[in-house]
Amino acid sequence: MVHVTPPPGLSHAEERLWAAFPTGTMVVLGDDVPEGPLPDRTVRAHVLTRLMLGACETRPGSVAAVKLRGAYIIGQIDVSGGTVEHELRLERCRLVEEPDLSNAETRQLRFADCRMPGFDGGGLRADGYLSLSGSTIEGQVRLPRAQLSGGFRMNGTRITMDDPAKWALFSGGLVVDVGTFIRDAEITGGVRFVGARMNGGLFMERTVLSNPGRLALDAQNMVVEDTAEFSAGFRANGTVRLRSARFNGILSFSKGILDSGDPERMALHASHMYADELLLLPAEKIKGKVNLSYSRVGVLYDLPPAWPDELSLNGLVYDTLRGGGLKDRLEWVSRDPQFHLQPYEQLAAWYHGAGSDDLARKVQLAKLRARRRKLHFVGRAWNHLLDWTVGYGFRPWLAFAWFAFLLAVGTTVFSAEKPHAIRPPDELPDFHALVYSLDLLIPLDTFGQQLAYDAVGWSRWVAYLLVATGWVLATALIAGVTRVLRPN
Repeated sequence: MVHVTPPPGLSHAEERLWAAFPTGTMVVLGDDVPEGPLPDRTVRAHVLTRLMLGACETRPGSVAAVKLRGAYIIGQIDVSGGTVEHELRLERCRLVEEPDLSNAETRQLRFADCRMPGFDGGGLRADGYLSLSGSTIEGQVRLPRAQLSGGFRMNGTRITMDDPAKWALFSGGLVVDVGTFIRDAEITGGVRFVGARMNGGLFMERTVLSNPGRLALDAQNMVVEDTAEFSAGFRANGTVRLRSARFNGILSFSKGILDSGDPERMALHASHMYADELLLLPAEKIKGKVNLSYSRVGVLYDLPPAWPDELSLNGLVYDTLRGGGLKDRLEWVSRDPQFHLQPYEQLAAWYHGAGSDDLARKVQLAKLRARRRKLHFVGRAWNHLLDWTVGYGFRPWLAFAWFAFLLAVGTTVFSAEKPHAIRPPDELPDFHALVYSLDLLIPLDTFGQQLAYDAVGWSRWVAYLLVATGWVLATALIAGVTRVLRPN
C-alpha cells in the first residue's frame, strides 16, 4: 500500500525521513558518525528499505531520494533482487548490519564516511555510480558480477578483513564504466579483480593494500581501458598478480612501492600480460620476484635501481625500451635464474631495430657467454676458445690480430734461426722468414716455403705451434661465422 502520510509506529527521526523522501531533501540527524543508538538518531533499516522500494508517493516536479546524515541504522538494509528507482545517499551513518543489495537494480548509491560491518553487492546493477568513499568497513565488500554504469568510488575508504581465507574486496567479473577510483584507501586482506573490466580506467594512487606473504591484488584477466595507476604513493604489501591482464593504455607503478613480504614470493606477477605502456618506476627497489614472461609491452620504461634480484623475462616482447644503457640491460636480462635465449634475442633485435648494430652484436656475444656457463667441461673449453680467438664470430678482427701476432713471432724466430733446406739447391725458392711463417700459419701450402725448408732445433717447436694455431684459427673462424649466421 502506498502511504501519503507517514505510517504509524515511526520514530521522530523516521517521520522526518519519510516526509523528506518525495523531494529528496537531506535529513540531518548529526554531523558525526554515532557510536551508539541515541534515541533521536536511530533509524530502522526496514524504513529505508520500504522507501527505496516505493512505499511512499513521489511528488511531481521533484526528484525523490533517500538522503540521511548522522544516523544510527539498526537492522539490515535489504533490497536484494529488487528494483530501486530512487537514489540512496547515506553520510556519516553507522550501519549495525551490512547492507544487502545483491542482484538488485538501483540508481545511484552513496555511502559516504559511513561505518559498517560489510557490504554485499554481488550481481548489483547500478544505473549510476556506487560510492563507498571515506567509509570504514570492518568486513568484506562483495561485488562479484556487479555492473556499475556510473563508476565506482572508494576514495579514502578503510576496509579490514581479519579472516585470511576471505578477500577484503571480492569483485570477480566486475564491470565499471566511467572509472574506478580507489585513491588514498587502506585495504587489509587483499583485493580480487579477477576478470574485471574497467572501461574508464583504474586509479589507486596513494592506496595501501596489505596482505603480506599472500595476494594483495589478484587481477588476472582484468581489462582496463585507458590508464591503470598504481602510483604516486601506492603500496602493495603482498603479491600483485596481473597475469593475462590487458591494459589498453598506461600501466604505471611510478613512485609506488611493491613489497611481497617474502623474498621468495612474487612481488609482481605479470606474465602473459599486454600493456601499451608499462612504467615500472617504483619509489624504491622492488622487494620480491618479478615475472614478465610472455608479456607484450609497447613501451617499457624502467630504471636499474628498481629491479629486484630475480626477474623472469623469457618471452617478453617490447617495441620500445627506455631507461638504462647497454651495461644495465645486459645485467637486466642476466637476472633471470634460468638461462633463456629469447631475452637476449629480443634485446639484440631491439638494438638492431634502433640502428645500433654494434650494441646488438655485443648482446649476442653476451648471450653466448651466458650460455657457456650451462655447458659441460669440453663444451665450455671450446666456447672459451671461440671467444678468445674470434669472439664467437662477432669479432673476426680478433683472428686477424692473433694471426698478425703469430706472424711477427714466426718472422722474428726464423730470421734468427734459419730453417734447413730439404730440396736440391736448384729447386729451392729463396728463403724469406715472413713468407715461411705465413706458409706455416695458412693450412694450405700456398707459397712453397713449408715443403722446401724444415725448421731445426728449438725453432721446430715454434713451427709446430704456428701450424697448429693456424688450423685452430681457421676452424674457429668458420665455426664462429656459422654461429653468427645460425645463432640458435
